[in-house]
Amino acid sequence: MSPTIYMIILSSLATGTIITMTSHHWLMAWVGLELNTLAIIPIISTMHHPRSTEAATKYFLTQAAASALILFSSMTNAWNTGSWDITQPLTSPSYILLTMALAMKLGLAPLHFWLPEVIQGSTMTTAFIITTWQKIAPMSLIFLTMNNLSTSVFLLMGLLSSLVGGWGGLNQTQTRKIMAYSSIAHLGWMATISSIMTNILIMNLLIYLIMTTSVFLSLIISKSKTIQDTTSTWTLSPTLTIIMLLSLLSLGGLPPLTGFIPKWLIMEELILQNFNLLISMMAASSLLSLFFYLRLTYTTTLTLSPNTTQTKFKWRFYPNTRTMFIATPATISIFLLPMTPLILL
Repeated sequence: MSPTIYMIILSSLATGTIITMTSHHWLMAWVGLELNTLAIIPIISTMHHPRSTEAATKYFLTQAAASALILFSSMTNAWNTGSWDITQPLTSPSYILLTMALAMKLGLAPLHFWLPEVIQGSTMTTAFIITTWQKIAPMSLIFLTMNNLSTSVFLLMGLLSSLVGGWGGLNQTQTRKIMAYSSIAHLGWMATISSIMTNILIMNLLIYLIMTTSVFLSLIISKSKTIQDTTSTWTLSPTLTIIMLLSLLSLGGLPPLTGFIPKWLIMEELILQNFNLLISMMAASSLLSLFFYLRLTYTTTLTLSPNTTQTKFKWRFYPNTRTMFIATPATISIFLLPMTPLILL
């Protein structure tokens, strides 16, 4: 794909998300989501390979179905209430359709089956866009309509997503699929808090985006597509190995790192609301997620691939990917925990 066309598609992708985020009219939100979906289809199918074509088709079908549900939901709501305003109360059939559509857009369990398959069929960069940027528009709609959506449904979907994200990632060897299940688990935590405290939801989303960016950039620079590939990361750059280690542990939510902030605050808030059983199950499911993050960190930093002494270091050509972009997200995803009181203000 030529750089000009690629830039036009990326700017359309950004425009679609921004239109959805800033709109208060259901039709404009739908237009933004459609523009967003149509812009990413060519990016997914850039690799002329049956798997990428399959991924693009699956993505298009699920997102088109979700967009159609959003349009149908807003039309039935406008029919009954006469209002197209997003912030206005929804009728009962409309909010059920909207909940299903947003869960499908985000990849929340039980409507998550498309996400690992699509990410596995795309390139690392495309997988990075799908797990980060593509979550912003549906999350902004959840933020705007949360007063009208069912709390119990979102709590249940959040619990199910965190369990599916933990169990699903255990048996994976492909780093992209591991990141897909990681995304499902994190979105589960966001879904549980969305109906209780939206400011923690926004903070969790931002921290998730930064941590996922850091891990994906590490994987892109080291060209690690499978767990086996990560064993030779240390030959490329010891510094990158340490960044990858800390970013993965942060994504797992270990205490001295940034990833602990959202888990801590969500657990605290849910305990205050007396959801003790729910939070116990979610904490147990985060241990499942932590297992596959630890497995990745183990292969990255503590395992030496069986090389002869002559081939200990990879050829140090000028790197194809720029490494300067990783500095900011890596720093934030490791050192932000002491700033928690300022974030809460």
